[in-house]
Amino acid sequence: MAITDTEAAPHEAHRDNHTHRDVNGGWLRPAVFGAMDGLVSNLALMTGVAGGTTGREAVVVAGLAGLAAGAFSMAAGEYTSVASQRELVEAELDVERRELRKYPQDEERELAALYEARGVEPKLAREVARQLSHDPGQALEIHAREELGIDPGDLPSPTVAAVSSFGSFALGALLPVLPYLLGAGALWPAVLVALAGLFGCGALVARVTARTWWFSGLRQLALGGAAAGVTYALGSLFGAAV
Repeated sequence: MAITDTEAAPHEAHRDNHTHRDVNGGWLRPAVFGAMDGLVSNLALMTGVAGGTTGREAVVVAGLAGLAAGAFSMAAGEYTSVASQRELVEAELDVERRELRKYPQDEERELAALYEARGVEPKLAREVARQLSHDPGQALEIHAREELGIDPGDLPSPTVAAVSSFGSFALGALLPVLPYLLGAGALWPAVLVALAGLFGCGALVARVTARTWWFSGLRQLALGGAAAGVTYALGSLFGAAV
């Protein structure tokens, strides 16, 4: 029985539009979470200071100091973390490189065994492993992917991680300070701007999760608002005690 164009169209459309979201988050995840971290921490710091003092200057200084300290701390921590991870990966790659150079046949059998364990017929698994092992660079890449779960050609850069963390945190931390820098004399404009930023960051997070944008936005708004409220209350309590 012949299939008409009308009947085939849905199948063709399905193939053409079969895509997946970036489950690793790509650049969006660290950027959004860095900005969110800066927003929440600096908003909480500023509301805590505002609760304990009536001086506008103290709140502004606290906000700027929190921005600088947090951004540099994030950058240093991210650089150290990614650099340490990369050094560990490179050390393991050196081990695999030596094994491939000293015991190529053993490594080829190991690769064949991996494919067999995944259901490939033994003879075919051995042939695939033999062909893939001809190129030392390709063999290293395949062993790294299969055994370590990494791509040797796509290792994270400590510098890129540090710079992106610094920038995203500073951008988020700047939002609650911005109204003061533009002339505001009270806390509420800074809180409104920061809460709007928190909702926006939460909505963006929905791009790498299964949640709707409004749910993620409201959740982050509630959490950030709660943090600001608690620190304001603590600042008022400490200010009265001092």
